[in-house]
Amino acid sequence: MKIPNYMFSSLGVALGGLLNGLDTGCIGPITTMPEFEAVMGKLSPGLLGFTVSLIMLTGAVPSVFAGYFADKLGRLKVIGVGATLFLVGAILQGASSKLATFLCGRAIAGLGEGVFLSNITVYISEIAPSVRRGPLASMPQFLATTGVCLGYFICYGTTLVTNQFSWRAPYIVQSAVAVMLMACCIVLPESPRWLVGKGRKEEAIASIKKLGVSMAEAEHDFLGSQNQEATSLSLWHSFSLLFRRGYRARTILALFLLGMVQLSGIDGVLYYAPILFAQAGLPSTTSSFLASGLSAILMLLISIPAWLLADKWNRRTSAISGGLGLSFCMLTIGTLYASNAVHPQGAARWVVIILVFVFGMTFCATWAIVGKIYASEIQPANTRAAANCVAVGLGFFTNFLVAILTPLFLAKSAFGAYFLFGFLALGTVSVLAAYMPETRGRSLENIQEAFHRPVAAGWPSQLRKRFTKSRSSGTREEDSMELRNHATLSTTAINRIS
Repeated sequence: MKIPNYMFSSLGVALGGLLNGLDTGCIGPITTMPEFEAVMGKLSPGLLGFTVSLIMLTGAVPSVFAGYFADKLGRLKVIGVGATLFLVGAILQGASSKLATFLCGRAIAGLGEGVFLSNITVYISEIAPSVRRGPLASMPQFLATTGVCLGYFICYGTTLVTNQFSWRAPYIVQSAVAVMLMACCIVLPESPRWLVGKGRKEEAIASIKKLGVSMAEAEHDFLGSQNQEATSLSLWHSFSLLFRRGYRARTILALFLLGMVQLSGIDGVLYYAPILFAQAGLPSTTSSFLASGLSAILMLLISIPAWLLADKWNRRTSAISGGLGLSFCMLTIGTLYASNAVHPQGAARWVVIILVFVFGMTFCATWAIVGKIYASEIQPANTRAAANCVAVGLGFFTNFLVAILTPLFLAKSAFGAYFLFGFLALGTVSVLAAYMPETRGRSLENIQEAFHRPVAAGWPSQLRKRFTKSRSSGTREEDSMELRNHATLSTTAINRIS
């Protein structure tokens, strides 16, 4: 059976996720290596947090604007520019002999991440058939998890080297992957949906053929549509459009979802896993490194079925159940630390270690997969790139907050960070339960129709309506009709926030 080209194209741009994962998996272990400290000096908790989080801080700004330029120039051109910036940053980090140069490299790499991470999921969502959009659009996240695992073990392997190559080697790997991503952006076909939006229908048809997408599905979903917008908006208008009536609800939902995904505390676990395990009582640096590596392996293993079955499990179910699991892990760990139950020789330390494992696995199986898919697919064509990029930019900023504050929290209070992340995840679940409609299995265009249905009344009025009709009719048929109407409420309830 021949593999369609849209799968290879999705894999090619998903290398951006691998780059993100490699940096995430490497930077924490690198900053704890004696060889790194010999060159850069011992980092205080505040400086450590800034060094680790700088890549997210600089990534937040270009991420917001990358969607506008992707709408102007094309998805692949902008992704290629981001890959180039990341390459420059990786080379600077790997070749630095002073902390200032190293920080400059991280800042430039962050600019690159902000540019390409915002657009790779958009590109994949636009080229993937509806029935395979879930696994393909979640491929960058799956490769990010793979990169975290590889990053840990690359660093663990280089700890056996007693010179500066031990912390410089990971940046050679990152540079090689960045070059591969740049090459893919040159040879892959552009998004046909973007080409149609620009009025370049013949090029769109050629792109569809290269990608191996069904022409019948393309004609049904977007190629034959007369409503494709080919307008050229200014930077200001492209952003103001996101918050106009008809678009506002989806923009706010995407911003909220991707922002809160990061505020769950996952980056605190990924970046500072060796510190977390050492604090729980693992006796040596080697043991904490191995525990971090095991955590990465488990997250990778759970990501495989989660990625392959992304379209078999409802987006809404995944988000809500995942949030409950994450909050349980964080709040339980926080309670153990707050009650002074965690000791180097006690059983509670193993509960903490296991729950850190469970937290990472739960995140990779649920929020990591559903967050970026959902934020991309709920947007209409003319705001998809801009809205997704603004949402990813917010995710970068919240990621920065987690990365810079976690070591400060851990230095001051062992339980404060866990309680904070646990309650944030629990609050996120309550909002998603009220406002998140289901999108699994629908085409991108069909999803937009769901957001334009008549605004539903609030839950209380819906219940009063059902009760009144039930009393007046008393028939099983009318009750059944009301139950069906009530079941569609989750699709239209999102419009209440607009």
